[in-house]
Amino acid sequence: MSFGETPITLVGNLTDDPELKFTDGGAALAKFTIAVTPRTFDRTSNAWKDGTTAFYRCAAWRTLAEHVADSLKKGSRVVANGRMRQHDWTTDQNEKRSMLAVEIDDIGASVRFTTVTINAKPASQNGPAGNDPWTAANGSAGASADTEPPF
Repeated sequence: MSFGETPITLVGNLTDDPELKFTDGGAALAKFTIAVTPRTFDRTSNAWKDGTTAFYRCAAWRTLAEHVADSLKKGSRVVANGRMRQHDWTTDQNEKRSMLAVEIDDIGASVRFTTVTINAKPASQNGPAGNDPWTAANGSAGASADTEPPF
């Protein structure tokens, strides 16, 4: 992250399935919206009250975009970290427009109200083979899945 950027963490729900596209150069781009609704406890009524929902348009790039499209769907509760970006353009009628969007750096399913199962990709898809200290191939001879961690 560069100096002067606005970091943001969003906790909310996807309003629709992520839309996966590819640029002319072949880079994956996932676009999606996260709805965030604050809740406060009202002591006079002894009940939780929903605040005004804010909708954040988000974009994820490359491998992250593909993982988002493969893993998340409408209604998924997520925790997302990213940076606010302002986009400016001019319409065909020569009107100037502007919008804020979040460029996502990392995102995951929230386990506050549900459970999830992690399906790890093979080492060849996560980076150079042999860099995973949890695999037997990188440990000592005869290492098994239930050996002590390498730290």
